Amino acid sequence: MTGALVRALLVMMMVVLPAALLPGIGADARQIVVLFALIAAVLTFVEYSAAYPSLIEFRYAPPFNRIRFLSLFVSVLMLTVILRGQVTPTTFSLLAEAVGHVIGRAMDFPYSPVRLVTLMLPTDTTLAQIAVVRALAGMSYIVSLLMLTVFVVALRLGAWPTRNGSFNVWVNLPTFDPTAGGDVVERLERDARFNIALGFLLPFLIPAGVRLVTETVSPIAFSGGQTLVWVIAAWAFLPASLFMRGIAMWRIARMIRVQRAANLAEAEGGLHAA
Repeated sequence: MTGALVRALLVMMMVVLPAALLPGIGADARQIVVLFALIAAVLTFVEYSAAYPSLIEFRYAPPFNRIRFLSLFVSVLMLTVILRGQVTPTTFSLLAEAVGHVIGRAMDFPYSPVRLVTLMLPTDTTLAQIAVVRALAGMSYIVSLLMLTVFVVALRLGAWPTRNGSFNVWVNLPTFDPTAGGDVVERLERDARFNIALGFLLPFLIPAGVRLVTETVSPIAFSGGQTLVWVIAAWAFLPASLFMRGIAMWRIARMIRVQRAANLAEAEGGLHAA
C-alpha cells in the first residue's frame, strides 16, 4: 500500500510539473491539470495496490516500469526547464538548452524525426523558436535513447526478468490473452515484432499527425509551452517505450521456448530411464 501511494504521488508530481514551473499558465488551466493529475494518481494507486493488475504490464518485473517512468519524468523536467529558461534563465537551464542544441543540430538532417518535429510548427514560427524546439527534441530524444540503453544493460547484466525469482507471464502481461488462439510463443514474437516496427515508425508518424491536427483545429502555441512539452515528450518516449516492450516480449518468448525444450528433454530422459 505504501509503495502504491508513493508511485501515485510521483505520477501526480510529474503531471503537474509543467503547469507548476512554466510561466503564463492560467488558473483554469492549472485546475484542469490538477484534475488530470488526481485521475492519474488514483489509477496508479489502484493498479499497484490491487493483488493482480489489469492495465500496467511487468508490474512484478522491475526495473521495467521504473526505467520508463524515470525516463518520462526526466524528459518532462528537462523540457520544462529549457522552456522556463527562455523567460528566467538559470545556469542549469542554459546548460540543458546547450546540450539540447548540440544533439538537435546533430540530428537535424532531411527526413529525420527532429527535422519533422520542426516542420510541424506553424508557418509564422520564428527561427529562434524553431531553434528552441529543436533543442527540446534533441534533449527528449537523448533521454529516450538512454532509457533504452539502461534497459538493455539491465536485461543483459541483471538476468531480467527472472532476477528476483520466477516470472509469471499472465500476471505481468494482463492485457495479453493466452486463450486468444495460436501458440503463445509465436504470438509473443509477433507482438514483439509489431511493437518494434511501430516504435520505429512513430517518430515519423507523430509529427505528421500533429501537423494534420493543427492545420484543422488550432496550431501549437509556442508561448506557455505546456502542450509543446507533452507533445515532444510523447514523441520521444512512446517509440522508445514500444521498443522496450518489444524487446521484453521477445525475451519472454525466448524464455518460454527454452523452458519448453528443457521440459521436453527431461521428459524424454525420464522415458529412456524407465
